[in-house]
Amino acid sequence: MKRTIEELSRKSREKESQLKKKFHTFQQEISGFSERINTSKLDSLLSGLEKNLKKKSDLLSFSALKESHRILNEFMTHTIGVLSLSADLVQSTGELINIKDREWDALSNNHVHMIFKSMEWKIDKLSADYKDANALMKRFILLKEKLNQLIAILEKKDMPTPSQVRDVYQSLEDAQYAGFENRFRGLDEQVKEQQKDYIPYFKAADIVLDLGCGRGEFLELLQQEGIKARGIDTNGQMIEICKEKGLNCEKTDILQALAAYEDSSLGGIFSSQVVEHLPPSYLKRMIEIAYHKLSSSSYIIIETVNPLSVFSLVQIYFLDLSHKQPVHPQALSFLLKSAGFDDIHIKYSAPLNNEKLKSLPEKDEITSLLNENFDKINSLLYAPSNYAVVAVKK
Repeated sequence: MKRTIEELSRKSREKESQLKKKFHTFQQEISGFSERINTSKLDSLLSGLEKNLKKKSDLLSFSALKESHRILNEFMTHTIGVLSLSADLVQSTGELINIKDREWDALSNNHVHMIFKSMEWKIDKLSADYKDANALMKRFILLKEKLNQLIAILEKKDMPTPSQVRDVYQSLEDAQYAGFENRFRGLDEQVKEQQKDYIPYFKAADIVLDLGCGRGEFLELLQQEGIKARGIDTNGQMIEICKEKGLNCEKTDILQALAAYEDSSLGGIFSSQVVEHLPPSYLKRMIEIAYHKLSSSSYIIIETVNPLSVFSLVQIYFLDLSHKQPVHPQALSFLLKSAGFDDIHIKYSAPLNNEKLKSLPEKDEITSLLNENFDKINSLLYAPSNYAVVAVKK
């Protein structure tokens, strides 16, 4: 929209300049009209011709006729010139009015768009703040209960065990990260809108295991499709959020959860925004165990932040201090291939269309070259925010 307004503004300025020049020319033509045309002499000649014609004279002065013809011809030539200038002036004025109308419409639409975008941002922020406040109240209630238990132990003059104290501390840590997710991950509906494209891979699955289910967005999508699923997460606050939604989930370690399943018993495995939190050795082991737990023809999908996008690396990956290292899509594909998976392909999601550099209207070789360079910069800076490696156990 900004580029459109700038282009219309440029055209408007050009038309205004052209119209001023044409109007000045027209003024000069009008002011010099009486000087170039001797109207008094023309009137005299025409009057003489009229008198002679009334007398029905057969002999008219040849010189008078010739002079009358010259003056009439000069008069008509300059009159046509003035009329042509007038018509051109009228047309140029109409073109300027049309461009101004389009410019004002664009400015008006852009202003309205900005107002709605501002309102949308404020509503999203209020929604996130509400979720934070709601989650904070629940965390206080849970923490109060655990602290009351510690107080009861101390009142008996007993010492609480390290695990009891650690449990309180972990609750605080989990609650803090849950608040971070609510603030920066996005609203549930936004996450589900992005993740819904993964659902077709699990249509035929008996049961899908979501490794690091978080707030349960993907579990909700599976539930809506009637697909049995179970989520696991190490964050107790996340598990509480999922249970409030009526989702099947448990607080446990990923490797422990996978090990509890029999080989070839799972119909699908999904993991979103988890592998960047794991040490390389842990990630490698997780993929190896996952291969054995999946049944034949079942899919595994692992989604993470796209490190090939500089914008995503800076604005998303480094925002979360709990991230261990970014995972290159080719490295993740290699781990899956090494574990035995087949038909491996990469799916990119969450495009950054609004952040990309805009192409220029192609007019010449220089513009075309600039657009090619813009494309290269966009592919480096503003590649999609996320990617997922999709693989199948044959």
